[in-house]
Amino acid sequence: MAKRKTTEPTREIFINSTMTETRIAFVENGELVELFLELPENERMVGDIYLGRVVNVVKGMQAAFVDIGQEQDAFLHFSDIGNTLAEYGSYLDLESAETESSRSRRRPIPKEGQEILVQIIKEPIAKKGSRITTEIALPGRFFVLVPNSDVIGVSKRILSYKEKRRLKNFAKQNRPKGFGVIIRTAADGKSEKLLKNDLDNLIKTWRQIEKKLKTTRPPSLVYKDLGMTSSVIRDLFTHEISKVVVDSEKLYKQIIKYLKDVSPHLIDRVELYKEQRPIFDYFGIEKEIEKSLARKVWTKSGGYIIFDHTEALVAIDVNSGKFMGRGHHDENSLRINLEAAREIARQLRLRDIGGIIVIDFIDMTDPQKRQILLEEFKKELRKDRAKWSISPISEFGLIEMTRERIRPSWVFAYSEPCPTCEGSGRIPSKSAIITRIERAVRRIKADQKEKRMVIELHPEMAPYLTQGIRSPVRRMMFKYWVVLDVVPDDTLRLDQIRIRSKKSGKILAEI
Repeated sequence: MAKRKTTEPTREIFINSTMTETRIAFVENGELVELFLELPENERMVGDIYLGRVVNVVKGMQAAFVDIGQEQDAFLHFSDIGNTLAEYGSYLDLESAETESSRSRRRPIPKEGQEILVQIIKEPIAKKGSRITTEIALPGRFFVLVPNSDVIGVSKRILSYKEKRRLKNFAKQNRPKGFGVIIRTAADGKSEKLLKNDLDNLIKTWRQIEKKLKTTRPPSLVYKDLGMTSSVIRDLFTHEISKVVVDSEKLYKQIIKYLKDVSPHLIDRVELYKEQRPIFDYFGIEKEIEKSLARKVWTKSGGYIIFDHTEALVAIDVNSGKFMGRGHHDENSLRINLEAAREIARQLRLRDIGGIIVIDFIDMTDPQKRQILLEEFKKELRKDRAKWSISPISEFGLIEMTRERIRPSWVFAYSEPCPTCEGSGRIPSKSAIITRIERAVRRIKADQKEKRMVIELHPEMAPYLTQGIRSPVRRMMFKYWVVLDVVPDDTLRLDQIRIRSKKSGKILAEI
């Protein structure tokens, strides 16, 4: 992707919507840095509120497991239990006790079998259930409403003391008793009318939750937060974003409608993409995504980085590769390591890698050069919105770090366990393959003007593409006005697709 020369970072959002997924790309200075993915079978859960039932309390782990109706019980650490749970009402019956994590504050500990109101803060990953909290928070465009609290907080990114004081005074005067309010960055400079409308809507939502709780039995969903696209627009589309480009007219209209009520001054930054080429192809994003799916990522000077995911941690290895330096070993190693550090920081954001991460940089004997590498890596990590913690470089050239993990890495959403290797390797999921086919069909029609094509694929994939009146292949034909024939071919791999011209038999694409 072409990179812009600018002192201030240029931030853009691109939204691609297909039959099987929605992808949102964040681009800074022409470089892809974050990607959000939402599939119909894997909708965003963070922010959802459940009435659950405690199934197990493990005081040795300082945690409880709560049934909220998902496949795995949700995980509630005692540090995520608020101090005012008993005020919620009769559906909670809690004993108070101090825990090591409470730092002398008294926290209520739930009993097995009790009903408890919780909110998802981290989605389930692998065999781990959702992480939950009892400290409920309802996010709006300008505020986060915190029931059963008296806190008033202001975003650190609002720099004007006068504006902070204005917003705090507004919150004090307009919040009902028993509610805390966190003022978000987007509230900066907004009129009292817009602010009050947002706060009133949040209070109304909470009252509806309270009403629903009177007739609800656990496990039950009592509040569903916005979907991924809406939440990204709500939370991240601020004055720092120069433009939002979306290829779906339906999503475009939804975004415009939302902005009319909360941030009308941002409407002219939203564009509807109308070109025939896929939007991520047009803006050079697709190549960056394909690169990020790879296990090996090359750096500019010829070095490369290997990413290996395990259930316990992510191991990242830096290698010199094709780099041919003329300087001292430590000087050459520092150059490769600095390039790798910048790329690793970007890839952590882009792949949304979380948990424990171990990075094996090329070893350097000079302590000063090690410190230069560490500071450069920290500088790049500060661009990340996720929380992270990092250790000094060890004598073996290793850096150990942790990064906040809110949702599963989208790399795994694009793949499923291989039936041949029983999960030791991965292949693209069926929905990802269909999405690839759709993009290829659209690209072929736009670039090569072909309207009649033959799709050759593994026999196991063919029914998934053709079954049903509203099968994916039928929907593609009506959407792009093309004729598509599906031909099973047992010589192809499960993840291999070949598209031919029906007229000439020429291979148009292999994906």
